[in-house]
Amino acid sequence: MLTEPPPPLRYVRGAVPPRPSRRARPGPPASRFWPRLLPVLALLALITRIPSFRHPLWNPDEGYLAVQARMLAGGGALYETVVDRKPPLVPWLYQAAFAVCGDESLWPVKALAALAQFCTAVLLASLARRRWDDLAGRAAGVLYLLVSIGLNPEDAQAAGFEVFMLPFTVAAVWCADRGRWGAAGVALAAAFLTKQTGGAALLPVLWLLWHNAPARTAVVRTGLGLLLPVALVALITDPAGFLFWTVTGSAAYASFTGSELHVLFRALANSALLAAACAGLALPVVRAPRPARTGTADLWLWLGASAAAVALGFHFFGHYYLQLMPPAALLGTAALRIPPRDRLTTALLTSACGCVLFVVWGMLAPRPELAHAQRLAAAVEARTAPGDRVLVWGIHPETYWLADRTPASRYLTAGLLTNYSGGRDGQQVGEKYAVEGAWPVFTGEMAEQPPVLIVDDSRGKPFAPGHVPVLRRLLAGHYELLGTVDGAVLYARSP
Repeated sequence: MLTEPPPPLRYVRGAVPPRPSRRARPGPPASRFWPRLLPVLALLALITRIPSFRHPLWNPDEGYLAVQARMLAGGGALYETVVDRKPPLVPWLYQAAFAVCGDESLWPVKALAALAQFCTAVLLASLARRRWDDLAGRAAGVLYLLVSIGLNPEDAQAAGFEVFMLPFTVAAVWCADRGRWGAAGVALAAAFLTKQTGGAALLPVLWLLWHNAPARTAVVRTGLGLLLPVALVALITDPAGFLFWTVTGSAAYASFTGSELHVLFRALANSALLAAACAGLALPVVRAPRPARTGTADLWLWLGASAAAVALGFHFFGHYYLQLMPPAALLGTAALRIPPRDRLTTALLTSACGCVLFVVWGMLAPRPELAHAQRLAAAVEARTAPGDRVLVWGIHPETYWLADRTPASRYLTAGLLTNYSGGRDGQQVGEKYAVEGAWPVFTGEMAEQPPVLIVDDSRGKPFAPGHVPVLRRLLAGHYELLGTVDGAVLYARSP
């Protein structure tokens, strides 16, 4: 008996299309796709991160994290006696790495940063492969790693917050793309707990949620996955301190006023570096016909939200731009799927040439500020004993770590006490722009356990002791000039 064929499937806008079977996918089966691609991505991740191992550290963020990890290992409490304007996951990661491998070198966290970039590339390859095909998957992973170091080496090679944030932001979109809403919420929470701007991935997740699964249970699962881990971390640390240091306590730091031209120049310079690194992707995206843009609305939202996160706070530091690279790699991959396919080869060659230039830059770039911190640390180490407490009044907390000396204050940089952030002029720098409540705590620390040595490393910047009455009185009343080292002034406590 003949039977009628089943009616054709009808797709309703907003419904999740049926996932194609593996047999229907073109190209090699999954058993060969990943074994071929993973070694390539691992090798690229290692090659692109080679410059990160050349120096002990790349920027003050690494130094700050290293000092925080030592303070936490010594019994410090996060958001109480160990403070920063960042969430806790990366300080905890540094602390764990130091506990396993020792705290004399940052090579363990540098290796973890390379692993983070590898994981980001794998997730992007999986996203592209599911949406398009195997070739797109391979292209997305490779292109991302080629452009991932396209910034000043001190921004791209540092094992900082943004590098460890990226796998979680991509994982959030990866989970939402598959309808795993609870896992998407957890990934968003992890991204936020790595750095606040990781929450930018919420926008593409919400788009996918609205477009593919408007069921109320999906919204609840996403919300619980996001809120519960954040609440748990707040309870583990100090709820009031967590809220203050990660959300409400940075109003002055995020102000646009002060050094507008300097900040504008920094924004343009870092944007130009990123554009040069992504040259192989930018032109295909701009020229892509309408069919190539179908199904990429969430990627454009992701890119736009990331750009807004870069601009948040009006500082435009180079490492902020790292979170633009995953959505840019996916958008470039989507544009390069349109024939002729030789455009993909051109994009890969262009990106590879740019990657080589940035790797060479990273290997050859001088680090004068690191050399200064090393000379200063040697002087501090020579003039103090291992158990002595030291105050370095500057913006290079790595001096504490290099000298292996205990900070005399929980405020590891003068920026927290004056709002200086490596770019502002004197308009919004001073005691009254400090983190709320910081100066009473600082003066209490100085009275309870006075530092044996105070290092004025301001070198003529707006936060010099001459502009800070509390510090000026402290030096005049209790300390005497010991000498200078590389422009920094050393003061020893008076007998």
